[in-house]
Amino acid sequence: MIKISDKIFYVGVNDFDKVLFEGLWPLPYGVSYNSYIVADEKVALIDTVESGFEEEFLQNIYEAVGERQIDYLVVNHMEPDHSSLITYMLDRYPALRIVANAKTLPMLGGYYGVPADRVQVVAEGETISLGGCNLSFHMTPMVHWPETMVTWLAEEGTLFSGDAFGTFKAADEVVDNETTFDEYRDEMIRYYSNIVGKYGTPVQSALKKLSKLDIKRICSTHGPVWETCIPQVVALYDKMSRYEVERGVCIVYGSMYGNTAAAADALAMELDRRGVPYAIHDLACNNAGELGVSGALRDVFRYDTIVVGSPTYNNGIFPPVETFMRALQARLIKGRRFYAFGSYTWSGASVNQLNALAESMGFEILGAGLSFPQAYTREKCDMKATADLLLA
Repeated sequence: MIKISDKIFYVGVNDFDKVLFEGLWPLPYGVSYNSYIVADEKVALIDTVESGFEEEFLQNIYEAVGERQIDYLVVNHMEPDHSSLITYMLDRYPALRIVANAKTLPMLGGYYGVPADRVQVVAEGETISLGGCNLSFHMTPMVHWPETMVTWLAEEGTLFSGDAFGTFKAADEVVDNETTFDEYRDEMIRYYSNIVGKYGTPVQSALKKLSKLDIKRICSTHGPVWETCIPQVVALYDKMSRYEVERGVCIVYGSMYGNTAAAADALAMELDRRGVPYAIHDLACNNAGELGVSGALRDVFRYDTIVVGSPTYNNGIFPPVETFMRALQARLIKGRRFYAFGSYTWSGASVNQLNALAESMGFEILGAGLSFPQAYTREKCDMKATADLLLA
């Protein structure tokens, strides 16, 4: 438990054991599940945490408010990493009322069998009094589920933002300081690109709505509590949701026998020689610490040029690379430049198919690409010319 203010307490937990978030995204630095208490004449709990942390969660609550009754459980988001202890809390606090919006109601029943008479349904702008302070509720649909909302504590300028402004990486220090944004920036971009990336338009709508609030503190459900770094955090979310990027190259490839990998490495060396910002990701690598598609998506949200390498496999795209391309499609990525390359043995099909996929996404195609037979050699793969094309 961490006391954030006289009325607000952090009662969340860190998870260093989970390997994959949502069964997909690597967690090399862990993740936090953040929950908060607002204690006034009445007590409100904002979200719960992932199942498996019942004892730690309840101990944190006791440290914050002792044996006091919890009057309200506000459900900003129904994803199970924030809602899976709802039934646990209802059993321990028989008078507890769940506060949620209308879109949440069927999910509460479907996930946990919560009867409607235990739920107080709130609409846009509706307020609940805790005594000396008030909680109001604002709908943020599709950031990143249809039922998502945020909770606003005007008396302290505190926004309980659900997954918005969240980040991978466990919260070592719960409240931020001057260096926290730099420490978490990469993991915030990766979280946004992996989880929220498809929903740039709804995020923009939410940012416009929230800009009317005088926000002094953001309490997200993942990562630090933002106080010092709010301008940087909001600016980054605004930039990502507009699909705005900086000049640079994200090289993404899969390789069966090392030839497409050798071409990728040669291009990376040429870009490095020229001082061009770049990132490189092996989609087929199973080494510990590799982020694969997760890290590649992060850097697609960072750089304006995507270079994708794939050998021809069964007269098509190598499966890990095709998975990455479908992930790009799913996130409705806009305004990118695209170049394809890859090796083949007897029939070169991957580069043309990669270009067709990229064209269907509205990317600017930088030439026909580089398709080379059999082994990689410098003579077959002129990376100086390729770099010239990418930087034109």
